[in-house]
Amino acid sequence: MRRVSVDHELLRRAVADPEVLHWHTWAALAPGPSLVVLGAVHGNEVCGAHAIVRAIDDLTHGRLRLLRGRLTLVPVANPLAFAQATREGERNLNRRFLPQPEPQDYEDRITRQLAPLLAQHEVLLDLHSFHTPGDPFAMVGPRNNSGAREPFARAAEEMALARALGAQQVVEGWLEVYDRAAGLRGELPDDEGIGTNEYMRSQGGYAVTIECGQHEDPEAIDVATRAIHGALAHLELAHVPAPPRFAGPAARLKDVVLRESPADRLAQDWHSFDAVQAGDVIAHRADGTPVAAPYDGCVLFPHPEAEVGQELFYLAEPDAG
Repeated sequence: MRRVSVDHELLRRAVADPEVLHWHTWAALAPGPSLVVLGAVHGNEVCGAHAIVRAIDDLTHGRLRLLRGRLTLVPVANPLAFAQATREGERNLNRRFLPQPEPQDYEDRITRQLAPLLAQHEVLLDLHSFHTPGDPFAMVGPRNNSGAREPFARAAEEMALARALGAQQVVEGWLEVYDRAAGLRGELPDDEGIGTNEYMRSQGGYAVTIECGQHEDPEAIDVATRAIHGALAHLELAHVPAPPRFAGPAARLKDVVLRESPADRLAQDWHSFDAVQAGDVIAHRADGTPVAAPYDGCVLFPHPEAEVGQELFYLAEPDAG
């Protein structure tokens, strides 16, 4: 598929000067929730950036009007990665999103600016895409809990927003399984698991990521646009057509399998949400040993090009509530 071109002045500005972040805020006089929307946290995931500049144009020219609350739109959250058309500038912005007293890299400097902005809002919508074909899906965080790792008390609000974005799949439980992957690598859970959503929850807000489609698919821009409209409608920030709500069960992340050798391989061309039954072979190790599903569920985030030590695929099962 063709790469979506950088065809808007705001995006050209981000490419021309990655040392400057640009965002746009509208504040209605009527009180209401505050929403921040991020695009291009990963620079090769361009759909969010293009959808956000559409929304900025609509707000600027009166085709869209904020009725209450506050709305901040950040088209390009990682200008260096966006300019390079790479996932990251110097590292993954969405894996250690915590302000550092002494920033060590480009993404640390981005975080120093974006983290206070997120903390000033109540709700985050983070627009992403993925590398293999598949249907869009929304991602939420943990259930309500008082644990030390990711305490949370707004799971119902978060799930309601995820169901309002137009994606017909919702995935929950990211950080717990990400920590499990770290354990398989012999690492202790640490700040590497903290992304924009986890940071937003730590500040008392709630957050949803929507994966809008394959990176280079121009239709992903329309998915991202519907997600923005869905959030605005759900939060009653603007009068916009709301996409269909997702009413089915969420998929709960449960397991992760790492690539142990360059010769490890997926057993077929898996897509996210492909169903598997217990015993189905999902991958083979380098020596031919099969990696089979231990229970009925679905494959998520298959990554045939994963490096050794990285996630080859995840497994999820339907959430029984």
